[in-house]
Amino acid sequence: MPSTDHTRAWPQDLSSYCFEVPYGDETVLFERAEGIRLTDTAGRPYIDSLSGVFVTCFGYSCEPIVDAVTRQLRTLPFNPPLHGTNPAALALTEGLARLAPDGLNTVKLVNGGSEAVEASVRLARYTQRELGHPGRYKVISYYHGYHGATFGSLSLTGRPDVTRFGPGLPGAVHVWSPDMFAAVHGVDAEESGRLAAEAIERTIQAEGPDSVAALVIEPVIHLRGMAIAPDGYLTRVREICDRYGVLLVFDEIVTGFGRTGRAFAAQTFGATPDLMCVGKGISGGYAPLAAVLFDDKVAAVLSDGSGTTSFAPSHTYAANPLAAAAGLASVTLFAEGDYPTRNAALADSFTGHLDRALGDRGTLRSVGLLYGAKLRALPHDPEGSAGAAVAAACLERGLILRGQDDWITLAPAFVTTEEETEEICGTLADALDKVYGGRM
Repeated sequence: MPSTDHTRAWPQDLSSYCFEVPYGDETVLFERAEGIRLTDTAGRPYIDSLSGVFVTCFGYSCEPIVDAVTRQLRTLPFNPPLHGTNPAALALTEGLARLAPDGLNTVKLVNGGSEAVEASVRLARYTQRELGHPGRYKVISYYHGYHGATFGSLSLTGRPDVTRFGPGLPGAVHVWSPDMFAAVHGVDAEESGRLAAEAIERTIQAEGPDSVAALVIEPVIHLRGMAIAPDGYLTRVREICDRYGVLLVFDEIVTGFGRTGRAFAAQTFGATPDLMCVGKGISGGYAPLAAVLFDDKVAAVLSDGSGTTSFAPSHTYAANPLAAAAGLASVTLFAEGDYPTRNAALADSFTGHLDRALGDRGTLRSVGLLYGAKLRALPHDPEGSAGAAVAAACLERGLILRGQDDWITLAPAFVTTEEETEEICGTLADALDKVYGGRM
C-alpha cells in the first residue's frame, strides 16, 4: 500500500531545475495519475479538487482524449503555421465557434493563456488603428486580476507582487473591481457593481477616450478568491465600452469551457465581449492550448479579401496538431456529453458538502463548478495568511486545492463522483479543524 504520510523529502538533487514557485522542502514529484487522483514518486496518494488549476476537467485518464492524441501522434505530430495548418486545428476552431457566444465566429489558436491575452491586446490595438483610431493604445484592467506571466499579460495584472519586474507595458491602466469596492467600503454586490462600472467610465474619461483601445477583465477573479461579477455588472460594462468605442475583452482562461454552468461565462452573465480569451480546460490538460475568439468587426480588419483572416506574428507551435487533437476531443466530449446538466447536479452536491465543511471558518462564493471561500482571519495572524495555512494542511492530508492571502479555491473535475466529493470536503473540514482549532 502507498504511504499516506504526506511529509515531503527530496529524493534527489533538483538544483538544476528552476521551479515556477518557491516550494522549498514542500516539493512534490508527481509520477502518475488516474481519474482525479495522483501519486508521487514515493507512492503517496493525492486527490485533486482543483482540476490541475482549472484544467483537467475530464480527469487525468480520459481515454477519448488520449486516443485522439495518440492517433494524431502517429499521423501528423507537427506542422508550423508558416507552412499551413491541419484538419484537427480547423475542426477545433469550428467546434469552439459553435460553443461560443453568438457573434464570436473567428478563432486564433495559441499555446497558453498568457499568449492568448497578449494576442487579444495586439488584436485590439491593431483593430483600433485599422478603424481609424491610431491613438488608441491603452488597456484597462483590474488591480488584483490575473492575466498571465508574459511581459504584456503581466503588465495587465495589477497585483503589487509583479512590480519587482520593473515598469510594465506602456498604456496599462488599472481600476478597482467590484470585489475591491465591496471589501473597502462594505457595500453589497449591487452597489459594488455600480461603483466599479462608474470607476471604469471615469477612468476612460480621465485617460481620454481616444487613447483607450480595450478593457480586459475576468468575469470571475480567481486571485480574489473567486470574486464573482455582480448581477447586471458586465452588461453595464458592455454598454460603457460601446459608448466610448472601447473593445471589451473577457479573459475566460479560468471561467471558460463549462466552469460557470454554460460553455462560457459570457453566456452565464449575459454579456458578449468583442474578444474572448480561452484556455486551460479546452484541451482537458492533455496538451498546451489556448485561443482568442473575436467578432466580425475584428475579423474584418484581418481579412485578406478572400473570406479568410490572418494575423501575424504567430508562434512555431500555434495550432499544433497534437494540441488541436486534444482540444477537438475535449470540445466534442463537452458538446455531446450534456455536461451543463451533469455539472449542475455535481455543483448542487459539492456546494452543500463544501458549505458544511467550511462552517463558521469561511464564507462560500461559487458559480457553477468554481468555488472560493473567504476565510476568517487567524487570531495570531490578522494580516491574512489563512489561505496558505489551510492549503498546506490540506496537502499534508493528500488534498490539492489553492490557497493564499485570506482565501481558498476549488474547481472539481466534471467527472468527480459523490464519494470523491465527500472525501474532498471531509478532508478539507479536517484541515480547517487543525488550522482553526475546531469550530466556534
